[in-house]
Amino acid sequence: MIESTADGQVVRRVVSVVVPVFGNQETLAETLSQVLAVRDASFPHLGLELVFVDDGSPDGSWAEMRRLSTSHPGQVTLVKLSRNFGQLSAILAGYQVARGDAVITISADLQDPPALMANMVRDWESGHDVVVAHRSGRHDGGASALFSRVAYGFARRANPRIPKGGFDYLLLSRRAMELIRSFHGRHRFFQGDVLWLGLPTTFIPYERRKRLQGSSGWTIGRKFTYFVDLVLDSSYIPIRLMTLVGVLTAILGVVYAVIIGVAWLWNATPFAGYAAIMITLLLLGGVIMTMLGVVGEYLWRIADDIKARPLYIVEQVDMSVGNDVPARVNGMDNELSDPARLPHEKELANAHDR
Repeated sequence: MIESTADGQVVRRVVSVVVPVFGNQETLAETLSQVLAVRDASFPHLGLELVFVDDGSPDGSWAEMRRLSTSHPGQVTLVKLSRNFGQLSAILAGYQVARGDAVITISADLQDPPALMANMVRDWESGHDVVVAHRSGRHDGGASALFSRVAYGFARRANPRIPKGGFDYLLLSRRAMELIRSFHGRHRFFQGDVLWLGLPTTFIPYERRKRLQGSSGWTIGRKFTYFVDLVLDSSYIPIRLMTLVGVLTAILGVVYAVIIGVAWLWNATPFAGYAAIMITLLLLGGVIMTMLGVVGEYLWRIADDIKARPLYIVEQVDMSVGNDVPARVNGMDNELSDPARLPHEKELANAHDR
C-alpha cells in the first residue's frame, strides 16, 4: 500500500511489530525470523519495523536483541527499560517509538503464531482500526486456562465484546494506537481500553501454543494483580455491590428493629437493654454500609476521571462549507479535508514526534 505526500513524494506504508521481552533470549531470533518470513510472503508491499522492548530481563535477552539489531540494520528498534515494569508498560514504551501506520503486538515466546499477521494486516487494509487475535483454546497448562476463564468471564460481565479467552495479540492502526497512548492511569485493563474505543474492530480466533522454551514470567502474584486491575478498572460492579449490600442491610436492620421493639413491648427480650443495643447497632450498621457505598460511588467517578480518557471519539465528519459559512465549528478550525485525520487525532498528532 503506497501513499503520496503533499509534495508528491511516494512513501511506502509501514507495519511496526512491538515485542515485549522478559527472559526470552532463546526465542528472539526465531521470533524475528518468523515475522520477517510472514512479511515477505504476505505483505511485501509494506515496510516492516520490529520494536523489541526489554522489560528488565534477568537473562541475556538484551545482548541477543543487540545482536539481532546489528544483523538487521534499519529493521530493528531496541528499547531497554531500567527495570521490570510489567507487560503493559513495555507495550506502551514500544508504542512510543513505533513509527508504523499500523502496530502489531506479539509475545516473544512464540506461543502466538506470527503467521496470523497476514490476516491481521489484510483486515487493517480493508478498513479495520483494531484487529484482535483472541485465544479460542490454549495448550499452555490447566492453571493458565482456568485463570483465563475466570478472569475474562468476569470482564465479559462489564463488556460482553471481550472474547472468552482474552487476548494480547492484536493490531492497532496509528489512530487507535495514539488514542490508547492518550489514556492515563497506572493500573489499567488494556484489553478493555482497546475495545472501549469503539473503532471498527474484527476478531480472529486461534489456538495458543504450548511454550517450547524457557519459563513464563506470568507468576501467580502477577496473575492476581492483573485480575484485581481487571476487576477494578473494567467494572463498577464491586462498588455497586457494596452500595446494594448497604441498602439491604439498612432495610433489614429497620425491619429487625421493629421486631425487637415489639418483643420489648411484650417483655420477650433476653435481658434489659437488649432492645436498645440491637436497634442502635442495626441502624448504625445499615447507615454506615450505605454511606460507604455512596463514598465508593464518588471514588469510582474520581478514578474514572483520572484516567483522562477522551469524552468521545469521532469516527467520521462530513461537512459542507460554502462561501457564506465560516470554516470553523464550535471554535475548532475546519481542517478536515483529509478524512483520515479526525478531530481527536489532530490534537494528538504531535504526540508521536515528542
